[in-house]
Amino acid sequence: MMERLQVNRVGISRALDRLEKLMPAKVAANKPLAKNNTFRVGGPASIFVIADSLHELNIIVGAINDYDLPFLFLGRGSNLLISDSGFAGIVLQLGKEFQKITVAENEMIAGAAVTLTALAQTALKHSLDGLSFVVGIPGTLGAAVAINAGSYKNQMSDIVRKITTYDIHNQNPRLISLNHEEIGFGYRSTKLSHDTIILEAKLVLRPGQSGHIKREMETNWRHRKEKQPLGKPSAGSIFKNPNGYAAGRLIEESGCKGRRVGGAMVSAKHANFIINTGDASAMDIYRLIKEIQAEVKSQTGIQLETEIRMAGDFHEN
Repeated sequence: MMERLQVNRVGISRALDRLEKLMPAKVAANKPLAKNNTFRVGGPASIFVIADSLHELNIIVGAINDYDLPFLFLGRGSNLLISDSGFAGIVLQLGKEFQKITVAENEMIAGAAVTLTALAQTALKHSLDGLSFVVGIPGTLGAAVAINAGSYKNQMSDIVRKITTYDIHNQNPRLISLNHEEIGFGYRSTKLSHDTIILEAKLVLRPGQSGHIKREMETNWRHRKEKQPLGKPSAGSIFKNPNGYAAGRLIEESGCKGRRVGGAMVSAKHANFIINTGDASAMDIYRLIKEIQAEVKSQTGIQLETEIRMAGDFHEN
């Protein structure tokens, strides 16, 4: 049983007052989050705020620290399940200043809020190879780096050389540069804490032929379209692949392909995807995840580990 989350209502109210005075156009109270994640589920954020600059980020982090509030760093909302009750704290999204891309020879420096699609298109424009694998992956660069997102062949650790992060707990230094080793890349993971805010990343790519790169991008897109339920709301792969196994195959062989809980269903196209058929709740998806884990564990002895993050309260009444 999950422990209920305590709500700091006084802190939320005071933080909202401060942020509405200092950056009123960037703040929303009790904002529904279903349209801000790829599952299309989830309740409201107590405070939703966009930081378009480092100055605005400093203001927001000041409120987080002064009022001891939980925060959720949100990119495009892929790889994420937000509870039906929403998020009792500050949901933070990076904006304009963090959407820039600069290219010098075979190196690219990009802000954390740049979408992976925009990143791949920029690489193609400059005839740089190494980013074709991100085509079809929803989300932003910052989120992709944080979980070492990838495909069956490549992952972010292949191209990321350095990142700039923002430390919400310390002012000196506030901005910290981490090299490849310090990031601590692993399979769909890094050593970065959940409190780490990635601001930008330096990528090292390879000079290539634009025609070849474009064909590779098209091939990767077709592969994802054929193998994955891209037309339905989902969060991407739900579970990490256990060592030596494919999670999708384990789920399918355990008889869970096509299983439903409410409006949530294990995709008939790829068993490691759960789709929202149109009226799913976050709790439907959560319960289906638990059923899959129990079934696979019962039949194979293998405990599937989730790849997606969960935010909010999933306490069962």
